[in-house]
Amino acid sequence: MKKLLLPLILAPYMVALSQTIKIAQLKYSGGGDWYANPTSVPNLIAFCNQNLNTNLHPERVIVEASSPEIFNFPFIHVTGHGNIVFTPSDVENLRKYLKGGGFLHIDDNYGMDQFIRNELKKLFPQQELVEVPFYHPVYHQKYDFPNGLPKVHEHDGKPPQGFGIFYEGRLVCFYSYESDLSDGWEDPHVHNDPEEKRQQALKMGANLISYAFSGR
Repeated sequence: MKKLLLPLILAPYMVALSQTIKIAQLKYSGGGDWYANPTSVPNLIAFCNQNLNTNLHPERVIVEASSPEIFNFPFIHVTGHGNIVFTPSDVENLRKYLKGGGFLHIDDNYGMDQFIRNELKKLFPQQELVEVPFYHPVYHQKYDFPNGLPKVHEHDGKPPQGFGIFYEGRLVCFYSYESDLSDGWEDPHVHNDPEEKRQQALKMGANLISYAFSGR
């Protein structure tokens, strides 16, 4: 039987602080580089452990979309530049995961947008991918982002946008577009971003972690 972390995910955030928790990066099909930004998740984990007093396992864990292991992670991160395909078994597994209390963060590393929207429609055919309003709690955890996502990298000159899928009133999937949060989480020498940009990206990532664990 698949083990849901529903009690942990929906418990008050402070309860989760005393437990060692792992977060994962999703491996997917389609040929896209799911493995992009290898230093980003470990750096976000270190930032959260230092600034949110979380007790996250320090290393990035890789999990496949169809694996029952996804139910062991309250937060799953997805990134890449290209094609992404969810098989029918991926869709069934991910849908159960999200309905059961899990949280999916998708970060377009530039080039994923045209593919991921179709795949998200497979997960929740009846739900629309909508822009998350700036007043939503995901932007107002420990760190305040009154104007939504920070702009980490310029690509097409578009403003950053945070899209989401809501299930029974809960934000279960957050899609960061034209922001490149995970690039901002990487080691400083990888992109040579100003430290201010890196801090903005890490703080927004910390908000995502905080929201995923608290559900509010």
